[in-house]
Amino acid sequence: QVRLVESGGGLVQAGGSLRLACTASGRTVSGRTFSTLDMGWFRQAPGKEREFVGVIDWNVGRTLYADPVKGRFTISRDNARNTLYLQMNSLKPEDTGVYYCAAAQGYYTVPHMYDSWGQGTQVTVSS
Repeated sequence: QVRLVESGGGLVQAGGSLRLACTASGRTVSGRTFSTLDMGWFRQAPGKEREFVGVIDWNVGRTLYADPVKGRFTISRDNARNTLYLQMNSLKPEDTGVYYCAAAQGYYTVPHMYDSWGQGTQVTVSS
């Protein structure tokens, strides 16, 4: 199984920046490890459904972002360190929520297509 652990969450003021990290270990049933898995970020605000934030593929590093975060958030990965990152700039109060990293064997934007999930890290943006 793939194990994912998020870190880097916290309390920031509107307009500030934060960088989240997700460290992976283990492998899927089919034998894939971090370096050959597509990795996504999702978030969930209180009382709302889990929402897609962005995804990065394993092959060429192409990325796709949800409209609310385009131009403000950047996803990257460091395969040598088995780590996924989410750089968040110009944060807004509506960005508040629990942020999760997830692994998939495909380039997906919906949470039910992801196989492994971290426990999440809280991000709170004050006004």
